[in-house]
Amino acid sequence: MRKLLAIVVCKLAALAGRIVKKGSSKPGQLALKICPDIIARMKLPDRVVAVTGSNGKTSTVEMIVRILERAGMNVCWNREGSNQIEGIATMLIRNATLTGRVKSDVIVMESDEQYARHTFRYMRPTHFAILNLYRDQMTRNGHPEFIFQRIRDAISPEMELILNADDPLISRFAENAKTVRWFGIDASAGLPEQPARYNDAVYCPKCGERLTFVHSHRPGFGDYRCDTCGYHRHPCDYAVTAADIADGTLTINHETALHTNLRVLFNLYNMLAAYAVAAELGVSPSLIAEVISDYTFRNGRIRSWNQNGREIALLTSKHENSTSYDQSIDLAVRRGGDVLFIVDAVSRKYFTGETSWLWDINFELLRADSIRTIYLAGKYVSTTPISPKTGFGSCQRWTISATSSRGRMTSMSSPAFRTGRSFCLACPATRRKERRTSDETDLSLSGSPESVRRTCQPACPPARTGADRSSGGNRQLCTG
Repeated sequence: MRKLLAIVVCKLAALAGRIVKKGSSKPGQLALKICPDIIARMKLPDRVVAVTGSNGKTSTVEMIVRILERAGMNVCWNREGSNQIEGIATMLIRNATLTGRVKSDVIVMESDEQYARHTFRYMRPTHFAILNLYRDQMTRNGHPEFIFQRIRDAISPEMELILNADDPLISRFAENAKTVRWFGIDASAGLPEQPARYNDAVYCPKCGERLTFVHSHRPGFGDYRCDTCGYHRHPCDYAVTAADIADGTLTINHETALHTNLRVLFNLYNMLAAYAVAAELGVSPSLIAEVISDYTFRNGRIRSWNQNGREIALLTSKHENSTSYDQSIDLAVRRGGDVLFIVDAVSRKYFTGETSWLWDINFELLRADSIRTIYLAGKYVSTTPISPKTGFGSCQRWTISATSSRGRMTSMSSPAFRTGRSFCLACPATRRKERRTSDETDLSLSGSPESVRRTCQPACPPARTGADRSSGGNRQLCTG
């Protein structure tokens, strides 16, 4: 009786949530209060896929789902991204009959790396993909090694693990697993090392001695070996053997060619993980390649529109995650233009002004010749490494100016943004604060800007640029 009541209440709450366009976790929370083991009482399909990691969960799940749907499968997945146990309960019940049978061929779920152990007490994935472990939301997550312990508590021997071979910490998950499939980017792919401000993989996660990296795609990420205990990178079942980020092309296992419009390093890993999962579920390589190559991301992290004849791209980076911001900066640098960096909300869960993670972002990339102007805006802008008080803009060719801004991307209505291309880097909390007055479209990174049906109108007054040009040069670092 409790099971039926929980299902009915959850379905009604989910229906109400869809009407008001909010509440993807609340229905599941209500169901769990009525029947705490409701997830264990659900009848699941034979195949259940879980994806976790510090970066790329949402995008990877999205790609997997599209591939499986094109292969003719009915997929149950948490499309809203609610990845803790309450959101998982909502997802399952919303797609189930009143008897608790989930109406799908396969479940694909994004799972929070810290709380997967709670969800997996009641349901066991058949396939568990772990993408990466980096410094991420350290206010709640602490160090990656702490999250490693949390994920290890969630793993059962019967799960098939799909692991990133390039991450030394993740590779330890294979020690007690019966079935492991590895994915990674081989040194033969020819990708240059992407710089970063820190390296948490200096020492072997098994014995504590220093690791030797034969090749790195990013500090602490690549082909490694411990000369003391023999811990090393595993050969990959699914490997990028050739790649060109500038062209958005990659080849898997020397034979399958893919293309992407999102040309950043970690998207290659996301694509590769999606490829590996789909292949393990029996989808043909040709269909996987076709779907991924034609795929446009719909998770809202990347948006573009036209304002006053100027292409503006909103690159939403993950909260308190410097690696996510590094990918956005790398993309802006390679495409070139102006950059508006908004530091308005540093955490979506905690009322904190702790901003030390901002110093892990590799702002040095912004010194590239392709970047013309950097605008800073938002409540915490004075704490960033690129604020004038840190001396970042004092080098030759840089001019420090002052601008007044309410920390909104609509300050791009400034005359400085009237021509060319602009990138706005912000976190999701900041994005949700923006008054959307345009028809936003997903960003195509391969050619000309996409058109929109009407022009975005500013929601706040244009930024005012002052004059402090003591350092000379033709670039501006504007702060507000």
